[in-house]
Amino acid sequence: MLNNIALIISITLMYSTPLIYAALGGVISEKSGVVNIGLEGMMTIGAFAGAATGALTGNPWLAFLVAGLSGGIFGLLHAIASVTFHANQVVSGIAINFLAPGLALFISRRIFNGATMTPLIPLENKMPLPFSNIFRSLHNQGRFGNVFARNSIVDLIFNQYVTVYIAFILVAILWFLLYKTKFGLRIRAVGEHPKAADTLGVNVYGLRYFCVIASGVLAGLGGASLSLAIVSTFRATLVSGQGFIALAAVIFGKWKPQGALAACLLFGLATGLRIYLGGSAVGLDVSQNLLSMLPYVITLVVLVGFVGKAVAPASVGLPYEKSDK
Repeated sequence: MLNNIALIISITLMYSTPLIYAALGGVISEKSGVVNIGLEGMMTIGAFAGAATGALTGNPWLAFLVAGLSGGIFGLLHAIASVTFHANQVVSGIAINFLAPGLALFISRRIFNGATMTPLIPLENKMPLPFSNIFRSLHNQGRFGNVFARNSIVDLIFNQYVTVYIAFILVAILWFLLYKTKFGLRIRAVGEHPKAADTLGVNVYGLRYFCVIASGVLAGLGGASLSLAIVSTFRATLVSGQGFIALAAVIFGKWKPQGALAACLLFGLATGLRIYLGGSAVGLDVSQNLLSMLPYVITLVVLVGFVGKAVAPASVGLPYEKSDK
């Protein structure tokens, strides 16, 4: 029984991770006053860039970096449209959601001889499991019994890909940045009252550019955590709505890093339950298609139940023009 619970926790952590990256991107963008509907597209281009770079170079860290940069480029496009040209932020985000998957498939066909998915990344070239060798060494010493054995409770819960630990560290960093630094105070100020912040000498445009580009970088890393850790390739259906779930997590988490983390863990738990209940070991006679709906149903229930209680930054979605002073 405990091993089953540990297995569900393990799956929860693994599948929450891409959502955590993207949701943090949504938080920092919307805290600065810019809606980022394009998280789905930024995750997709990040997943492709990471998988393609990983397949071509065999270096997972370089692939992870390229994925973040590719997401950041789309973040820059969103910032140019939303901040400089005062375009409708929702429309700009939707355009990115159409453009990024199309561009990913186009480049994939050009690079990989017409294939719409990247080659499989060998196991040794995926993102590392930082505690794997430590656990094996401790188990081989024989002083801890089966505590660190393969598929033990400790192994299932804590032997995660490095992307999981980075995601949790980023939550703490973003919380500290937003609520414990002057820079974070300025970000929140331009998201609440950009005119007042501008009057006090804060560079509203510069901060919004920074936050939207950072949002793209984080979403790109989220996509790469899918294609470089959870699976070993990119395909057109890999992201399949996770960017929108991350956006829902931003709202459910009330635009706070720790709240978004809790929401992502909830959605990851739904995925963990889906995989566990759909496994042959449980023997539950439920349609796989029905189980696949579980994370999305939870998303809808959460939004219907909690969105009315969440208060967005006052100026989110509203373009700012200096002439308004």
